[in-house]
Amino acid sequence: MSELNPSTADFAALLNESFASNDLYEGSVVKGLIVAIEKDLAVIDVGLKVEGRVPLKEFGVKGRDGDLKVGDEVEVYLERVENALGEAVLSREKARREESWVRLEVSFEKGDKVTGQIFNQVKGGFTVDLDGAVAFLPRSQVDIRPVRDVTPLMHTPQPFQILKMDKRRGNIVVSRRVVLEETRAEQRSELVQSLEEGQTVEGVVKNITDYGAFVDLGGIDGLLHVTDIAWRRINHPSEVLSIGQTVRVQIIRVNQDTHRISLGMKQLETDPWDGIEAKYPINAKFSGRVTNITDYGAFVELEPGIEGLIHVSEMSWTKKNVHPGKIVSTSQEVDVMVLEVDPVKRRISLGLKQTLQNPWDAFAERFPVNTEVEGEVKNKTEFGLFIGLDGDVDGMVHLSDLDWNRPGEQVIEEYKKGDVVKAVVLDVDVEKERISLGIKQLGGDPFESAAAGEVRKNAIVTCEVIEVKEGGLEVKLADSDLTSFIRRADLSRDRAEQRPERFSVGEKIDARITQFDKKTRRVSVSIKALEIAEEKEAVAQYGSSDSGASLGDILGAALKARDED
Repeated sequence: MSELNPSTADFAALLNESFASNDLYEGSVVKGLIVAIEKDLAVIDVGLKVEGRVPLKEFGVKGRDGDLKVGDEVEVYLERVENALGEAVLSREKARREESWVRLEVSFEKGDKVTGQIFNQVKGGFTVDLDGAVAFLPRSQVDIRPVRDVTPLMHTPQPFQILKMDKRRGNIVVSRRVVLEETRAEQRSELVQSLEEGQTVEGVVKNITDYGAFVDLGGIDGLLHVTDIAWRRINHPSEVLSIGQTVRVQIIRVNQDTHRISLGMKQLETDPWDGIEAKYPINAKFSGRVTNITDYGAFVELEPGIEGLIHVSEMSWTKKNVHPGKIVSTSQEVDVMVLEVDPVKRRISLGLKQTLQNPWDAFAERFPVNTEVEGEVKNKTEFGLFIGLDGDVDGMVHLSDLDWNRPGEQVIEEYKKGDVVKAVVLDVDVEKERISLGIKQLGGDPFESAAAGEVRKNAIVTCEVIEVKEGGLEVKLADSDLTSFIRRADLSRDRAEQRPERFSVGEKIDARITQFDKKTRRVSVSIKALEIAEEKEAVAQYGSSDSGASLGDILGAALKARDED
């Protein structure tokens, strides 16, 4: 056998060295030498009885550019020692993948970032090439905020953080968001350190919510609360701000620990509350616009940044239990009076009803005491009637002012809600907002009328029986509106005649007034008292029992004389 030339000897030595260092196990990465290049395939000897062929494209740039040559040492993945064609089954891609897994596991354990490229979209996310190893990038881990179009990020080398690795299943999960958050946190920390409270900066409105707007200050967001946008009331930030708008803001507060920044726009303007007491003196009247309505009142803007509250109790003289929304409406222009100003609490109390005439004053002017009025029965209570009057005010007729003679509890049952009645004004208390009315005062006081006539104590009157009761008679005094009750004991001097049933309704009888008291409004009459008085008078006039005349003779003479009269 002839000796090998030096180049052949060197190649053989390299091959033997390669064979010696390889553990030729299926499913492992082994070293081999390129022994030939056939078109787009590289023939590789890994120290087996047979060679294997690997497409040049699996070698990446070198394979495509033709930089590979015979004698180059390469690493390949040994899938099978020999296939049906008698060749070793080799793969450069799988070798690269195995190499990548080893490097990625080290990076994962250390928490280091890795470089990769997003190359495809799959269900729930994207696939990333980590130098041969394929990883899954969930859609939620692409960016800090949802990204609608990922096209600009595709096929671009960028850092990722490995979240999970499972070599047995071949799963790798990565995140781009974690990297961005770390970078952003570093930028935020640096930026926060440079910010000071009271500093004025420019920013761009990034997002708008119900409670405010987030402003990008160049890498860090600050919150511009809705109450700090302007001195005037703003219902929603979108009324004055739009996304992408550049705004000048003042740093109100900076939290170095949480990196939270509070911003304000109104702080760059003059505070309209300065000198507020001089601008809005007590009892002065102003015009304003209703900006907001609540259950307890309505807010009125007097000028931009200055609002006052009309409490529900100061909205109407007469509408006491009505929702403010039924009295005023949003954006309505109203006249108000300043009731109180508190510059410390930044509050102004306003009155709406104070700009209108007090309806009780107006009523007192139009309807003085003793004036007759007319109105509808609005309500019946246990103590009287409420009558609706002109000017949207109510007057009350107390039970005691319903009737001169009958009890109010009895008379009030004759009235019902909706009845139109007449009454007399008895009193108007403007301060207490009360109007007292009387219905019985429409007619004269029967006691006064009776007293002006012949009705007095001991007078003899004719009475008409209006009701017969077991205990006596209900009677009406002739020529008056007075009524009285004659008790059973007062029906006759003779006990046997003290029977109410011997009288009938409508019968006229004479009786003597035994009590007439205008203060207590009581009149009492008695038939018995009249009989006794007549007896005394007859005795005095026609003699006594000493004259020889009997009492019957005396009374007979007296009655005869009365009949003749």
